[in-house]
Amino acid sequence: MTKTALVLGAGGFIGGHLVKRLKREGLWVRGVDLKFNEYAETEADDFVIGDLRDQAFVRGVIDQRFDEVYQLAADMGGAGYIFTGEHDADIMHNSATINLNVADASHKRNIRRVFYSSSACMYPEHNQLDPDNPNCAEDSAYPAAPDSEYGWEKLFSERLFLAYNRNHGMECRVARYHNIFGPEGTWDGGKEKAPAAVCRKIAMARSGDAIDIWGDGLQTRSFLYVDECLEGSLRLLRSGFEGPVNIGSEEMVTINQLVRLVADISGKTIEINHIDGPTGVRGRNSDNRLIAEKLGWAPSMTLKAGLEKTYGWIERQVLRNAA
Repeated sequence: MTKTALVLGAGGFIGGHLVKRLKREGLWVRGVDLKFNEYAETEADDFVIGDLRDQAFVRGVIDQRFDEVYQLAADMGGAGYIFTGEHDADIMHNSATINLNVADASHKRNIRRVFYSSSACMYPEHNQLDPDNPNCAEDSAYPAAPDSEYGWEKLFSERLFLAYNRNHGMECRVARYHNIFGPEGTWDGGKEKAPAAVCRKIAMARSGDAIDIWGDGLQTRSFLYVDECLEGSLRLLRSGFEGPVNIGSEEMVTINQLVRLVADISGKTIEINHIDGPTGVRGRNSDNRLIAEKLGWAPSMTLKAGLEKTYGWIERQVLRNAA
């Protein structure tokens, strides 16, 4: 019998890639989102457009006992969306409502395995003040003090799915994503993440130009290529470990180093113009000790290899738009 999967947020960046991965594995896949993916045709067997904040709609798409449910849908974006404070109410209300609806409907369909994509944004701000030595071990989450309402909502929803495990015998799995990037993701408009924004700015620049970077560029991050993210996510959902567990890279770079990497890939000489803007915490890096212990896995693709694939795709989008 063919296994079935439900991907919520299938019109998004990670969700679109996940649908393709599950189809390659031979699963029957239903995708759900407010919109189709704007960069690639969906490969889902069934794709339903609708609002997961609507409880009746959620019950309608969770209309059978799926073997695997992937809950990726959220109100999110890059630093320019999350850290200004202007979208806090929407971020908290929209994402929490979706997760409450999905957890309840899955339980009532007797679905056991629900994967929930949390975020490294839920880690305490005070553990991420030193850009060279951030602490993002899973057990550092409490006492909680995220730097954004986005992080607080992620923390609440982690606890929601794990409470359904304890009280309703479910087997939900929780992963904390660290800056996932790759082709077919948002690259302009204000919700794009740092790798896509840097790739866009450099693709649009001429050699010798300067690009704007928020802050001093010394803030550190690690970035994980989307294919590695999918591998870790599937391994977690199909494992005996509920999490929460980090899914990210341990290859930490400053934002200035990220710019230099992309500039090298582009073959251009790029200067940096540091300007005021939201930057988030000073340092963040995935701690992969727990995932190595529990799943025997760690990502292997280098940041440069992932950026080469991503820059090429974004450069093509820029050229197409300019044509």
